[in-house]
Amino acid sequence: MLGSWLKTFVLMAAIVALFGVVGQVLGGSTGMLIALALGCGMNFWAYWNSDRLVLRMYNAQPVDGTSAPEFYGLIQELAERAGLPMPKVYIIQEDQPNAFATGRNPENAAVAATTGIMQVLTPRELRGVMAHELAHVRHRDTLISTISASLAGAISSVAQLGMMFSGHSRDGEQGGGNPLVSLLVMLFAPIAAMLIQFAISRSREFEADRGGAEISGDPKALAAALDKIERNAKGVPMPTAEQHPETAQMMIVNPLSGGALQGLFSTHPSTRERVERLLAMPG
Repeated sequence: MLGSWLKTFVLMAAIVALFGVVGQVLGGSTGMLIALALGCGMNFWAYWNSDRLVLRMYNAQPVDGTSAPEFYGLIQELAERAGLPMPKVYIIQEDQPNAFATGRNPENAAVAATTGIMQVLTPRELRGVMAHELAHVRHRDTLISTISASLAGAISSVAQLGMMFSGHSRDGEQGGGNPLVSLLVMLFAPIAAMLIQFAISRSREFEADRGGAEISGDPKALAAALDKIERNAKGVPMPTAEQHPETAQMMIVNPLSGGALQGLFSTHPSTRERVERLLAMPG
């Protein structure tokens, strides 16, 4: 738990520092102070509201024991096995098979799965996937993943808005700024923010796989699910994830279509390696 809080603090501090750098270059000392205040405000807001923002972004619909009895009952059983409070349960109307967990702590957690994953996986495989998501909740990965998603998106927006001021000098005169420096900041500040979240997110998937296998007691089911999701997700785009790539690191399998920079910005270890590790586990 201490490690999770430390990582979250480092992430928030790094985001505030990036806000300050962008403000300094684009607006001088006044711009830096404004940007630092904005960064601190965004951190406070993200801590309390980032989970709801992500769920709203994906138009996730809450379900209960009446509207989705089998799926809700599955989460209930797994939460009891994991020794966790019952999380809120959501379904996302998306064809791509995928799932994620969110929330600042186990007492305020939520898990979400797409309709696509329910159609593609067997009940046993779906159980393995949702156990993986509950492992993220138990490890308190959801705090840093959700905050990093919302803050990375925020700093990207702020850097883009900085284009409005890139033509002003530090004393407020038109045309006195350095457009090259401003352009570099606006290009690399979002990249730096994403690299921070990606550096934090890679290794935790292995731990969530291991924890999910322990919760479900069935590592082979999770291995089969990961392989099936990987194969089925490749040809099925997820528009929301493409529009908000900073949220990709929350998913059990990378939802992005990829491209030339896929390796650099990959948020997950290779599915093949994850499957091999799971198959090597006892049980």
